[in-house]
Parts: sequence; structure tokens; C-alpha cells
Amino acid sequence: MDHSHHHAIAEFSYWLAFMTGLLGSGHCLGMCGGLVSGFFMKLGAKGVWPYLAYHGARVSLYAAVGMVAAAIGAVLVSTGQIGLWQGALQIVAGIVVILLGLDLLGVSPVRNRLGFAPIAWLRKQFTLAVQKGPVVGALIGGAINGLMPCSMTMAMAVKATTAPSVIEGGLLMLAFGAGTLPSMLSASFLFGKLGPRLRGWLLKGAALFVIALGVSTLWQGLRYYAVMRSLIG
Repeated sequence: MDHSHHHAIAEFSYWLAFMTGLLGSGHCLGMCGGLVSGFFMKLGAKGVWPYLAYHGARVSLYAAVGMVAAAIGAVLVSTGQIGLWQGALQIVAGIVVILLGLDLLGVSPVRNRLGFAPIAWLRKQFTLAVQKGPVVGALIGGAINGLMPCSMTMAMAVKATTAPSVIEGGLLMLAFGAGTLPSMLSASFLFGKLGPRLRGWLLKGAALFVIALGVSTLWQGLRYYAVMRSLIG
């Protein structure tokens, strides 16, 4: 794969990740809007710094997850026949991302019951963070919010395992996090103002972008696996 083709695929993936976060606004508000707005009310946040700290920590956590996922993918690929494993990893990741997208649409044969950490523990830490002060508490709260179980976040993390480098895995998740900023920054005053129907349509749009990302990953994996198999054979 030449450099220009790789660059085009990377840009396409970043764009899909960003649009997933952007169109996932309804899902973000429905799942975390009340939690975030309640958190800031209890925090007594004044000025811009607590908000910057919260969302900076949240998006940075996404980027860190992407880097870890890419590193795990690199380790998996380095064991055995590198080329074939890389293609196989992309195929598996593509299928998982497609299933997560179908889960968001509510039509997946396999429902997502997983998360990065137990939700009860996360909610407890979220409450305790309020006691740490406006800025430090916001930093902790933002990081915890980044770990909240979410099919969209998990889909991006799975996709990141196929990134060519740790940095590109982080950038993919960073693009997704940037897409969520408009809705999450305005969660304190938008929550409850988007009707369930509009939130539903936005979630469907985000799910379609997740599925597109999965199809793209699956296609890349099948193509790469076929090429490597012909070279080895």
C-alpha cells in the first residue's frame, strides 16, 4: 500500500470517526446529559476552566484508549505471521464494529453488554469527584465520563486496534472525541431540549457512520489478507 493511499484511508477513517461523534449528539445527551449537567451544578463551576478541564480530560482519555488499543493491535500482529495476522485483525475488528453499529440501531443479533469499567463504580467515583474542587474535580469527572460504557466509544476503540501506529490510534479516538464536543459542551443547557424523536434520528445517523467504518475496516482487512496470502503462498 503506497503512502498516498494509506494517507487517504487514514483521513477517511478520521472523518468517519468525527462524524460518528458529531451525529452521536442525541445519544450522548440521552446517556450522559443529565449526569454531566447535574455534575456541574453540584460542582458549582464558575468560569471556563472547569469546563475546559472536564472535556479536555474526557477527550484525552479517548485518545489514550485509542493509543492503548493500537498498541494491543500491534502486539497481536507481531506474534506469528505478521501480514496475515494484520489482515485477520482488521477483518475481526471490522465485523465487531459493524455489530456495534447494528447494536446502536437496535437490530444487532448480539447485544453489547460490555464496558471499559463497571458502571456502578464509575458513578460512585463521579460523585466523589465533586468533593475535589472545581478544576481538579472536573478533571477527574471528565476522565470518568470517558470510561462510561458506550457502543460508539467501544466501536472506535476496536477500530483503533487496526491503526498502523499508536499515534494514529490516538488520533482516531481524538477525532471521535472532537465530534462529541458540541453536544457535551452544551449538555448543561441542551439536556432535555432535544426530543426523543430527534435524538433517535441522530443516533441512527451515528450508527450508520459506525457501520460504514466497520465495512471499510472489513474491506481493508479482506484485501490485505488476500494479498499477503498470495505472497506467502
